Amino acid sequence: MSKGPYRRATTDPLAGLREPGDPPWDVYLTGTVFLDIIFTGLDSAPVRGTESWARGMGSSPGGVANMATALARLGLKTSLAAAFGDDHYGDYCWDALEQGEGIDLSPSRTVPGWHSPVTVSMAYEGERTMVSHGHEPPPEEPAPDCPPRARAAVASLVPGTRAPWIAQAASKGTRVFADVGWDDTGAWDLAGLADLEHCEAFLPNAEEAMRYTRTGSPQEAAHALTEHVPVAVVTLGAEGAYAVDGRSGETAVVPAIAVEALDPTGAGDVFVAGFVTGTLAGWPLADRLAFAGLTAALSVQEFGGSLSAPGWAEIGAWWRQVRSLAGQDPEALRRYAFLADLVPEESGRPWPLRRAVPTIGFRRSA
Repeated sequence: MSKGPYRRATTDPLAGLREPGDPPWDVYLTGTVFLDIIFTGLDSAPVRGTESWARGMGSSPGGVANMATALARLGLKTSLAAAFGDDHYGDYCWDALEQGEGIDLSPSRTVPGWHSPVTVSMAYEGERTMVSHGHEPPPEEPAPDCPPRARAAVASLVPGTRAPWIAQAASKGTRVFADVGWDDTGAWDLAGLADLEHCEAFLPNAEEAMRYTRTGSPQEAAHALTEHVPVAVVTLGAEGAYAVDGRSGETAVVPAIAVEALDPTGAGDVFVAGFVTGTLAGWPLADRLAFAGLTAALSVQEFGGSLSAPGWAEIGAWWRQVRSLAGQDPEALRRYAFLADLVPEESGRPWPLRRAVPTIGFRRSA
């Protein structure tokens, strides 16, 4: 099995905050790991009864692995609890996450006789279409009764369902950041998101936020959400993001960075990872929002979920590139000035950066 060109983070955004006795992990998360197979370079959606050829293809761990990889590449000590199949796909995903990304998998396990869930993602016209397959998950979910001590946890809330580990983590002082998927029931009832009471921040998209709060604008929705959670962040797609800290009354709005999107898979996970990083580092709300938007923008220029998550080398290369261009808006540059003390020194690598594409099944060279 070949290993892709994964790179460990070279910057620790929490370096100045670490003390003896800190939790062993910066972020804990749990969920389902998929093997993602991504096709890119499609001119249009596949047409029934025809064969479409993609100009690009890659494979990588997906599902909750997107978030775990994004966090690890930003320098956070990340621990993941997940089930892995005992097939070749499961071995590949485990190796890529543990050996390649440095993610702690001690709470995870391999399940005999259970094959790995698979998603095929087709990227075209800045969007994606996905087809997934998987059997019923193992009888016991891989989230332990007592999650490990961590500064933060990331949870995906499910309407009408409590995840006991969220309350357990919060009771130990873990700061919980939550997103949510589309409510297929159509109820859009905030009371159904019972674990929201244990969360520090909630990061829905604009449509989800407005439906849950019965409001007419993303800004109104964000303010309404702070009645239920201390910090509300509403993502606005191509228009950026809006955030409200209900404790201080602070608000922030940051426009999106205009980029040519190759594949949006995992961009939402990368956004959350960027916001978690800035929060744990103690940055102002506007800087956290700007950093989250930047990391998401960098991710959509590459394909794949975990493959596309940027590290500090990419962030540094972008920062040096935009400062070198003539005619830049000084106000826009000031918005990202906080990066100056964070990005690594010039690496000599060109911009834009392009990752080699890992796949499965190459023989090891002698």
